[in-house]
Amino acid sequence: MTFNPHTRADREAMLAIAGMETIEHLFTDIPESVRFPDMDLPPALTEMEAAWHLEELAAKNLAPGPGKTFLGAGSYSHFIPATVGQILARGEFYTAYTPYQPEVAQGTLQTIYEFQSMVAALLGMDVANASMYDGATALAEGALVTVSSSKKRKRVVVTGSVHPRYREVLETYFSGLDAELVLLPIPDEGFAAHVADVQPYLDEGLAAVVVQYPNFFGGIEDVAAFADAVHGAGAKLVVSTYPVPLSLLKSPGELGADVVTAEGQALGVAQSFGGPYVGLLATSQALVRQLPGRLAGMTHDMDGKRGFVLTLQTREQHIRREKATSNICTNQGLMATAATVYMSTVGPEGFREVGRRSYQNAHYLATRLAEIEGCSLPLDAAFFHEFPVRLPRPVAEVNRDLLDAGIIGGFDLGTVDPRLATTMLVCATELHSRAAIDRFVDVIAG
Repeated sequence: MTFNPHTRADREAMLAIAGMETIEHLFTDIPESVRFPDMDLPPALTEMEAAWHLEELAAKNLAPGPGKTFLGAGSYSHFIPATVGQILARGEFYTAYTPYQPEVAQGTLQTIYEFQSMVAALLGMDVANASMYDGATALAEGALVTVSSSKKRKRVVVTGSVHPRYREVLETYFSGLDAELVLLPIPDEGFAAHVADVQPYLDEGLAAVVVQYPNFFGGIEDVAAFADAVHGAGAKLVVSTYPVPLSLLKSPGELGADVVTAEGQALGVAQSFGGPYVGLLATSQALVRQLPGRLAGMTHDMDGKRGFVLTLQTREQHIRREKATSNICTNQGLMATAATVYMSTVGPEGFREVGRRSYQNAHYLATRLAEIEGCSLPLDAAFFHEFPVRLPRPVAEVNRDLLDAGIIGGFDLGTVDPRLATTMLVCATELHSRAAIDRFVDVIAG
């Protein structure tokens, strides 16, 4: 970069204040051998040449069309209405910052309020916050809510069917804390957790049990049974979920959950190679003061006009550090706005239709796969739009064959547990036509 905004006088004044004679003195702590490494860069390109080069690189990417990817495992391909991108591109939303000043941020605050209201209704809970970074961090923060709400209960038990990457994030969050995290192993049979798995931990030291609904392997577990058992021990139930299955299934709140978290990517947020996404976090009213992040609320001014404000801010920037429940710095504002626009656009009936088509396509896919000699469905539970299939060959090999056919295959469960090297986690949504499913099955059969 040839342009430098600092004049010679500016630099001399800076050095005088810092007590340095020359600019070089600023770098004396850095070994000379690494100050100016040989970058071995190619020749510089003009802007036009750079554009051509980037186009050549982009052309090497495989960009499968709708219905040509069967990979889920926490990130799902769904139709995104044009309204989402159109509204997100508006400067008022695209450049909005934290709405500390309600007098100039009514639009942002109202959007957050609408987001919270819809999330609370979707998850079946009393209150939802303004969003989290993603589903993994939302789950970790949700689990910590149960610990911070109890003075004596410090143990959190996580069933083996919770997303393995979420379990890793939980480990990171709990490391160094005065709390115990118990990670149960992947179920040996059927890929579904049961109340008996957590029975040995139901004592007075238990703060919460964490389950996933549907679980990482797609199975729909008996959340109500977990709730009864956990509440009987005086502890709380934390449920990690996904939005689309809740279009047809009972909400976690209806089944007795105390804290519900979710990955909101399926609500109008593009997959984008893994992010940014948006985490959903909701609790019962009794736990509202333990929620991390912030809450927007509605009020009325002295003239009776409706207005929106931040009503609960629980991080150390706003209150005394020892009283803070989290150091979450912000919410995924733009992604939360995308989810709000999506839910408003499709509406309750449209959302149920997305769920119906996803469910039907996944079960059609399961039926077709089960017809292939050597393939079997090992899941010991009902499923929604995702399930494991056991293949006669390693998943890594099958996925390479699928890629050659222009199809992205399912998730290789062998990357989670080497014993599952021949088990693929596959997913279907409303974007999968019967023809696309049949072609996928044909390649697998071949």
